[in-house]
Amino acid sequence: MIYRVRHRTTYSYDAPVTFARCILRLTPKSSPGQALYEHRIVVTPTPAQALQRTGPFDESLLALIIEEPHLELVIDAISRVEVSTPLIEDPAESPAWDRVRDQSFASAALGGASPASYLYPTQRTPLLPAITEYGRISFAPGRSIIEATAELMSRIRADFIYEPGVTSVFTPPGEAFAARRGVCQDFANIMICAMRGLGLPASYVSGYLRTVPPPGRPRLEGADATHAWVSVWCGQDQGWVGFDPTNALLVGHDHITLAAGRDYGDVAPIEGVMLASGAQALKVEVDVLPEEDSSIVRAPFGAAQRAGLRR
Repeated sequence: MIYRVRHRTTYSYDAPVTFARCILRLTPKSSPGQALYEHRIVVTPTPAQALQRTGPFDESLLALIIEEPHLELVIDAISRVEVSTPLIEDPAESPAWDRVRDQSFASAALGGASPASYLYPTQRTPLLPAITEYGRISFAPGRSIIEATAELMSRIRADFIYEPGVTSVFTPPGEAFAARRGVCQDFANIMICAMRGLGLPASYVSGYLRTVPPPGRPRLEGADATHAWVSVWCGQDQGWVGFDPTNALLVGHDHITLAAGRDYGDVAPIEGVMLASGAQALKVEVDVLPEEDSSIVRAPFGAAQRAGLRR
């Protein structure tokens, strides 16, 4: 499936901003199962400096310095990307999770794709006994890692209430776990804490999920949003496999990866500092459009649409 993706971020300020420094992670990742054909980022006002580089987890970074005074900052990222994620034919054929755990700790590689990079707790994804024990229910000794992880993913989908607005990017996973509610970021954090508590490498993935309209209704342009899920290392032969606990889905052709890291801090689409006084407002608008989709109905950019998939 080939997609055209547009991700527009608008910051509006009450007082002029005289200086801003930003780091952008808005370039879809090129990896097995995903090919980036076209990409551009347009920033208004025009940055005084722009430096492209690769981050520690193989993510594409664009560092900007903006020196022109402005009341509004608009960042438009436009991409054309093909997703061909291989499907898991028989989860039961994947290796036993305890064998994968042993392989993970034996790994000597330190690159961005190495399991060793994702074994240990971080400030945003600490080891919490209650979450570890919640995860352990699915991991009987010798059970296939994909089967066990898929069951944990499905339990999170069933046991937790999807409720936007009750958490933020700063909400600790222990708090969301106790409340049994949150959004995609919270469910990804909880699943990562459980996996790492069992000694299994898991990464936090940021990206997009195509929204499929209800049967009989056209798809509205502007109906998509950013999303988060989990990638789990499933052994030397299987490699990394994506799990979406928000929707209880193995990651497939509808998921487009921006970046993967230890937690949200490694993959935040935009971060930085600016000099100004007064309040600011943030607006994020995303379109994920299949290139050959003739059923798209034009709507105001960023229009929301409810469907069966959660964000």
